Amino acid sequence: MIIRMDYKLYDELSEYARKHFPEEACGLIAGEENGNDRLIKKVYYLENTDHATDHFTLDPREQMDAIKDMRASGLKPLGNWHSHPESPSRPSEEDIRLAFDSKASYMILSLMAKEAVLNSFHVENGQVTKEDLRIISSDYYY
Repeated sequence: MIIRMDYKLYDELSEYARKHFPEEACGLIAGEENGNDRLIKKVYYLENTDHATDHFTLDPREQMDAIKDMRASGLKPLGNWHSHPESPSRPSEEDIRLAFDSKASYMILSLMAKEAVLNSFHVENGQVTKEDLRIISSDYYY
């Protein structure tokens, strides 16, 4: 699976997560899917109703609004994202246990270093595989 995300969306996501530090920030991702290629076209920023530093719960009403917006925009739900304010960009045991959708990409943004680190994962039956995430520019596409 190759996942592409424009650097502007990556910058927005990083900025949003930093504004919500030390809480975990969270949301959904949507876009287009063609075989093993996914192009993220929109990032949804949802409230972490737990307001916690070590886990998140998406606001259900905002989640439904995001799904409605995806449908209206002709976008496909591709997965979700959340930040790890003080831990690496990899799924925690809780993240793995709560990964119910094997078709979803699970993106994790670590804020523990000066530069944010974003990775994407496929989780199925408790097994984690890192996905090929590429931050792209319309000037440079591969």
